[in-house]
Amino acid sequence: MNPELSQDLSLLHLVWNASLPVQFVMLLLLGASLMSWWVIFIKLFTLKRARQLTDQFEHEFWGGSDLNALYQRISSGRESVCEMGRIFEAGFREFLKLRGQSGQSINVILDGTRRAMRATYQRELDSLESHLSFLATVGSVSPYVGLFGTVWGIMIAFVGLSSVAQATLAQVAPGIAEALIATAMGLFAAIPAVVGYNRYTHDIDRLANRMESFMEEFSNILQRQATK
Repeated sequence: MNPELSQDLSLLHLVWNASLPVQFVMLLLLGASLMSWWVIFIKLFTLKRARQLTDQFEHEFWGGSDLNALYQRISSGRESVCEMGRIFEAGFREFLKLRGQSGQSINVILDGTRRAMRATYQRELDSLESHLSFLATVGSVSPYVGLFGTVWGIMIAFVGLSSVAQATLAQVAPGIAEALIATAMGLFAAIPAVVGYNRYTHDIDRLANRMESFMEEFSNILQRQATK
């Protein structure tokens, strides 16, 4: 292979000499890729810690811990609390508040407790799902953005050949290669984002199911306490 042609087709040379629209597309895809990797790592540690704290809370809750003591410890804010712990705190606070009011029926107390837990559950779920929409957007849009850069680059390459009497591989290859880099960058940005989105959506769904099961079981416990 001609050394000069090999040098002209080096990655950095192709990116540096690409047309401005293609360079803009590459820069946009690079930024999207870096942001998606940041979200992927942040979510990785966030969900791992959420699972660990949830396991710890469930072990303590179902281990026969006194509910009043557990509530006081969580509400004091001196320790890290998982999403399930905050649901417990909100529900038990509302339960104690309504139970302390005279003339409140059991149904009113339990309904208010469930609404408090449901509102906290929704806030915690929204927090867990934050930034996942960005991963979904990067995963779905990046290939098309890269394809736009490829189409533009190929178009510019062929327009440049219109003034050449005889086209050669050395004349066509740089323009085609720089255009294909945009497609490659689009896939490089999209694939990790899609994998991360699917994985974290599955993990959050499992946590959400655990929280919903806890709310039902905790409501039954409070119902038995309210009838005593």
